[in-house]
Amino acid sequence: MGGDLSFIIAAVAAFIAVAGVGLAFTGGTSKRQAQRMQVAVGAPLNAGKRQTSALDQTAQKKRQIQETLKDMEARQKAARKHAVTLRARLEQAGVSWTPQHFWIVSAVLGAVAGFFAFVAGLNILLVMSAVAVAGLGLPRWVVGFLVSRRQKAFTNNFADAIDIVVRGVKSGLPLNECLKIIARESPEPVRGEFEKLVEGISVGVDLDEGMRRMTQRMPVAELNFFAIVLVIQAKTGGNLAEALGNLSAVLRARKLMGEKIQALSSEAKASAMIIGALPPLVLVIVMMVAPSYMSLMFTHPLGQMMLLGGLIWMGIGIFVMRGMINFKH
Repeated sequence: MGGDLSFIIAAVAAFIAVAGVGLAFTGGTSKRQAQRMQVAVGAPLNAGKRQTSALDQTAQKKRQIQETLKDMEARQKAARKHAVTLRARLEQAGVSWTPQHFWIVSAVLGAVAGFFAFVAGLNILLVMSAVAVAGLGLPRWVVGFLVSRRQKAFTNNFADAIDIVVRGVKSGLPLNECLKIIARESPEPVRGEFEKLVEGISVGVDLDEGMRRMTQRMPVAELNFFAIVLVIQAKTGGNLAEALGNLSAVLRARKLMGEKIQALSSEAKASAMIIGALPPLVLVIVMMVAPSYMSLMFTHPLGQMMLLGGLIWMGIGIFVMRGMINFKH
């Protein structure tokens, strides 16, 4: 009985040993077969690790771009608040005046207009209106006109400046050299703005800060796009020539669309100009034909009030029509 029990135990042990050895060989063979299968289909052994690393780099680059855009958006909000100040408007207009000079000129114009209105014997309300228009409205309108004209000239020549950067980068020139070429050869006001940018970079101002100052002096969407491309490329890398080439094509398309809008709205603008010019024109014609009939409008207080009311309503109508036909692209 004892010999049978020993035989059974020995048989069970032998079976377990054989099964373990077979399982070990089978598992190793399966692992080697899996490796051979990966090699056969062309997949590297560490493809999973490389793929994970590439995904991590892409996600990190995306987060960096998002952080850069958020930072630039915050700066743009601060720049928009700064752009409403009088000093910023004078700088955007390209004039060397200080706010003190502006207020002195405004005061002089208002005093002169008020003096002539008072000497002409106009109502006190008309005198005050003349002072307000000549002292506050006219100087600000002139500054706004200069700002608009300068921004339009910059936008018209900015796409050519971007093309200079694209060709320079493709030929192997560094970005700073391309910016210097624009500062030397581009027409105003592009040349002046890039001169200030190059001067700032030469004294140690980084590109991000230089572009921020430049967008404050020239707050146009085209320059804002250019600043975003340069800052993101400087922080995350990429094909700068391709990105700026696409930007140049977009800016030219925007310019073409703006010209089409101007052409389509030219009829409405002409109608608005004619309608706005009719009341003053009729007034002048009646004064030439029957001066005594219109003299009461300038000498009688009630007539002066009627003239003032007519001017106010005419101004409101002109602003409304201008808003209706002024398309922003």
